[in-house]
Amino acid sequence: MRSLERHRDVAAYALGVLDEADAFRFEDHLMECTRCAAHVTEFGPSTRQLMLYRRATPRFVNPVTNPGPGLLDRLLSEVASRHRAGRRRLLYALAASVVLAVGGPAVAMQAGADESGRDRVTASDGHSGVWARVTVADEVYGSEVKLEVKDASGPRSCRLVAVGHDGSEHTMTSWTVPGQEETATTMSGSADLHPGEIARYEVRTAAGERLVVLNAR
Repeated sequence: MRSLERHRDVAAYALGVLDEADAFRFEDHLMECTRCAAHVTEFGPSTRQLMLYRRATPRFVNPVTNPGPGLLDRLLSEVASRHRAGRRRLLYALAASVVLAVGGPAVAMQAGADESGRDRVTASDGHSGVWARVTVADEVYGSEVKLEVKDASGPRSCRLVAVGHDGSEHTMTSWTVPGQEETATTMSGSADLHPGEIARYEVRTAAGERLVVLNAR
């Protein structure tokens, strides 16, 4: 693939429509092209809107169909169910924090909530030296996250992967670490999974090396 063709694959990569081989080659390109890395991040809002449209409109329903009178009741019931699940995840996260604190200094993790009540989990890995914080919001189409990362081992291309309880993997966002910087990099990402369906978040290199793992609440 020529350089110009790689530049043209930014949108296809951000939307997740490249096959596995082309995606792998494009991630190699991202390590050297800061312009493409910036464009991938810029496609985040468009990707989330398309995911919202796909989740809100089943294949067998006409996109312009009006919602029925029972839609609000179903939505309220689902919200109440998710609040109950959120409380259970909080108890699990507190138990996991105790286990991690006793287990040793290699990995440190902390779970909680931000000022808006959204789930937040922070972790650092003593071996890779990478620190990360994920703040997740439950959306109609799945999950939207704010990711903060400190990585002083650049340059390298990285990505945030959401791993579902069913073992499925969903790339939420990707970025390039330009150099050995101590400041945190902040970006947004999304996945076609709701927070309750996510078991953990993994910061990985483009080659698949795990830099830090954040267990979901």
